[in-house]
Amino acid sequence: MAEQEASGLQVLLQTLQSSLDRESILAILQLLGDLLSVGTDRRIRYMISKGGSEALLRTLVDTARTASPDYVILLPLFRLLAKVGLRDKKFGQKALELEALDVTLILARKNLCHSQNLLHCLWALRVFASSVTTGAMLGINGAMELLLKVITPYTQKHTQVIRTAAEVLAALLKSKSNSRRAVNRSYVPRLLRLHQDWHSHDTAHSFVPIRRALLLCLKHIAKLRSGREAFLAAQGMEILFSIIQNCLDDQSLEPVISIVLQILRQCYPKSPLPLLTTSSTYSFPVPGIVTSEAPRVLTEEDYEDDSEEEEDKDSDSEDVKEEDDDLETDVNKLSSKPGLDRPEEELMQYKAMCLELSCSFEELESKPGDDLNSDETEYANHHHIPTAASPKGLFLNKDQISGGQEKEVLVQNSLLSRVKMGRSSIHLTSKRGPGMNSYRNVHSNDPGIDSSGSDVSDIQASFLEDAGDMDAISCPRISASFSNSTKTRETAEFIDQLLQTHLKPMVFHDPYLYMAKARRTRSVADFTMMAFPDFWGHCPPLSAQPMLQRKCGVQRIKILEDVRRLIQPSDIINKVVFSLDEPWPLQDTASDCLQFFSAFESGNLRKAIQVREFEYDLLVNADVNSTQHQQWFYFKVSGMRAAVPYRFNIINCEKPNSQFNYGMQLTLYSVKEALLGRPTWVRTGYDICYYKNHYRQRTAGAGAASGKCYYTLTFAVIFPHAEDACYLAYHYPYTYSALMTHLDILGKSVNRKQVYFRQEVLCQTLGGNSCPLVTITAMPESDRADHLEQFRQRPYQVITARVHPGESNASWVMKGTLEFLVSSDPVARLLRENFIFKIIPMLNPDGVINGNHRCSLRGEDLNRQWLSPSAHLQPTIYHAKGLLHYLGSIGRRPTVFCDFHGHSQKKNVFLYGCSIKETLWQAEATVGTSNLSEDVSYRTLPKILDKLAPAFTMSSCSFLVEKSRASTARVVVWREMGVSRSYTMESSYCGCNQGPYQGLQFGTGELEEMGAMFCLGLLVLELKSGSCSHQLLTRAAALLNAEEESLDFYLQRSFSVLLASSYFRTSVCCVHLQRYYLHIFCELFEVKPVHQNIKSCQKEKTVEDLKHGYFPK
Repeated sequence: MAEQEASGLQVLLQTLQSSLDRESILAILQLLGDLLSVGTDRRIRYMISKGGSEALLRTLVDTARTASPDYVILLPLFRLLAKVGLRDKKFGQKALELEALDVTLILARKNLCHSQNLLHCLWALRVFASSVTTGAMLGINGAMELLLKVITPYTQKHTQVIRTAAEVLAALLKSKSNSRRAVNRSYVPRLLRLHQDWHSHDTAHSFVPIRRALLLCLKHIAKLRSGREAFLAAQGMEILFSIIQNCLDDQSLEPVISIVLQILRQCYPKSPLPLLTTSSTYSFPVPGIVTSEAPRVLTEEDYEDDSEEEEDKDSDSEDVKEEDDDLETDVNKLSSKPGLDRPEEELMQYKAMCLELSCSFEELESKPGDDLNSDETEYANHHHIPTAASPKGLFLNKDQISGGQEKEVLVQNSLLSRVKMGRSSIHLTSKRGPGMNSYRNVHSNDPGIDSSGSDVSDIQASFLEDAGDMDAISCPRISASFSNSTKTRETAEFIDQLLQTHLKPMVFHDPYLYMAKARRTRSVADFTMMAFPDFWGHCPPLSAQPMLQRKCGVQRIKILEDVRRLIQPSDIINKVVFSLDEPWPLQDTASDCLQFFSAFESGNLRKAIQVREFEYDLLVNADVNSTQHQQWFYFKVSGMRAAVPYRFNIINCEKPNSQFNYGMQLTLYSVKEALLGRPTWVRTGYDICYYKNHYRQRTAGAGAASGKCYYTLTFAVIFPHAEDACYLAYHYPYTYSALMTHLDILGKSVNRKQVYFRQEVLCQTLGGNSCPLVTITAMPESDRADHLEQFRQRPYQVITARVHPGESNASWVMKGTLEFLVSSDPVARLLRENFIFKIIPMLNPDGVINGNHRCSLRGEDLNRQWLSPSAHLQPTIYHAKGLLHYLGSIGRRPTVFCDFHGHSQKKNVFLYGCSIKETLWQAEATVGTSNLSEDVSYRTLPKILDKLAPAFTMSSCSFLVEKSRASTARVVVWREMGVSRSYTMESSYCGCNQGPYQGLQFGTGELEEMGAMFCLGLLVLELKSGSCSHQLLTRAAALLNAEEESLDFYLQRSFSVLLASSYFRTSVCCVHLQRYYLHIFCELFEVKPVHQNIKSCQKEKTVEDLKHGYFPK
């Protein structure tokens, strides 16, 4: 049957080409038109495969070359050509070979006064022009001149012909040769005039497609440097800027607005950043660093000729595409185990870092004098569990909790009680308008502020007048000449007064200890100042903040403001008010401009330029010894006015996209708020967007990509107080000195008879700072031989973090992990009694200290150095890898290795693991995987975390091995050490789009909670393993039953009270909360909802329950 159809179609096509009978040709054209007018494109493609394009083109040429062309045949023929040509990729080439181009052009010229015939000719030309090669040939043959005769100024006659002609011209101008010809023949001013004319007369917006087609012509011409120059010379920026001003809110003009903005962005003159050099302000002399060349004068040739400018989008799409061509498909590379990268005898040096395997019980006893003095331990919490706190609105009063206080405290403090439930305020946080004060929203019920939000503490308010004295806080290096100076004594007295008057106890933080640690921290710039938030401390807010609802069109408004700077510079101040590069003081405290400062640990701000009265361009510093990685920022700003929106534009960001486009806000810390008892980093900013700007990098820069683009992060802030000192940061800062302070307090807060906590130095960094290594496990029950043997045979878990300095969220997750592991939580006790934890909480201390985003002091990404690290150049990686090799060499390979990171382009928390089979399947490799053996347990931990942790999602996890990741910790530990459960855990800078935290940004509380949940996941992983001891299963079952008994009491009392609350019943948000909790409770206790008593449906969990999957699979 198929052969008959094929032969029938071929007969029709052959007859069409050979027949001279007019009626036969018309009949065949009618038949073909009917066949192609119904059904799918499959019919057209089938006809093309049988030579249909060639038959139609030959018929066109033969008919057109007659003495008197028959338009009764030509018109249906043109319609068929337009339909078939759109599906034939080689249509233009076929038309060129069969001379159909010339024929069609001739027919079009003959029909300039016959609109119907001309329209059909233009349809065919539009299809021919879709091929760049064919379009270039049409340009040579005068097609553009012909089209400009057709495209007239505004008229209401023959508008379909004019529209088609403009579309054909736009298609022709995709060819660079045609665009050059258009520039040389001064088409740019002519096209601008035509567009102006149509725009001014088309008040009803009836001819938007014509206006759009004319703009597309300009857009294609502007891809050439000469085209942009012609556009600027013709005042194109001014013309289009004026046109678009009153159109932004008109949805019917969206096709026009989008193209106008693309043209304005294309033609904005490219320029270098307002810096002497793109190299970092700071340099550090280390081997292998080549001194960067002196800056040179730039010309237009130094910038890339953007072949395809990004479209202007206010889009909600944030999908990050995974590149399959980066997947490793070499089975030998995936499965082979490389040899040791150092002499085997070198590994013995790490024996001293594993004293838990050799020392006696007496040596494990705490020694006299180990504890800190009372001042240092005053605020230490021995039972702290990282958690997202419950809101005050859901607390029960004393009458409601009488008689059951003990059990409820257990519920609120236990980690198991928070599994996949998260913060109870998840749907209760109201969404702020753009100008609302973040602090007032977060702390609306706190003392010190009345119902209207005004300050009521006279004592505190009077002290706030001296907030500018925060600059007096310094941390001088230890030296005889400086430590005894008058200024130092005054500073100490000021700090003492400040702390005694205002400081409130904070868990695991001590400002005095922090100062001591900061003095010993070594920085490239030799910082002598501390940032107030790091010194004073941070308390997580009581409720999570919602993601910012992006204002429609905010990016377009910002782009137009940038254009206005260029063409209307009358109000531009352009004054440098802060710069690390300038040797003289730039800040005038008497002026009205803001004051900036960033010379403190983890600080990063290189330059500030006042653009307008309340607008500033900011530039962040590149990583030390680098010209790249400008993303992290952390700086102080002061001298602000109250109730005034300030706009900041960070103009030298590098990443092509950011969560700032999808609901993320930066963080702010107010000194005055801290002194009022609210020392909190909060999310802030509105009208936030992130987009490509007109700045480009030099081609000659050391290690720089040719003409690399920069991006602008723009945001507006209304500061909570006038004359305040506020700190702005990319994310919640976590400094090296904060870590060292935290570890010291943690170590002294534990019960030494129960918890083995050892802090030591893994190595010294290039900058002379210690990289800490922490060991946590439980002390043996006694000094009996069997207890010591159990102690020494515990499997290892290895966790690392902060190899990338800008990923401060990783440190907050690590903080939660550390605090949970030393806590008195029953789960933590089980973990300590069954595992030894080796933790390196900060792999790149130098980068963190000096405000880098990604690199070490050598300007290199340390997470790309794991294949062959050097003890002299990458000491932290070298010794971390050496420690792992040592554990493997003594048969103590870790059960799990996990490296904590932060992710700037995705939401939620997720894991990256390694799988040979999944990688080969994804890459569609031809190598068979049936003979490959692989331990599939790498998926178990992420599945467990997906069930346990509110912030975690399995859907974002990936187990692919990319070529570009071959030298990362995750892949190297997997390949070289044979750890099948080797992971990178990524935490979003933004927040969650699923689960209990959906629509909320992460606070430090949620990040710390994730660290604790990761630990719980390790316990469940062990319980589900075949090697799990019967003793551990028994203890876990007992723990679960105890938890359920407490939860049962809590549910019967507090859940009924909550549901009876009028607020709980009437709030729309709480309707969702009721449903969510009901679902969680029923799932947790395996009961039917509402109609059954929870307790009657419970049964005691046994060891068999645990073995058969009571814990999530």
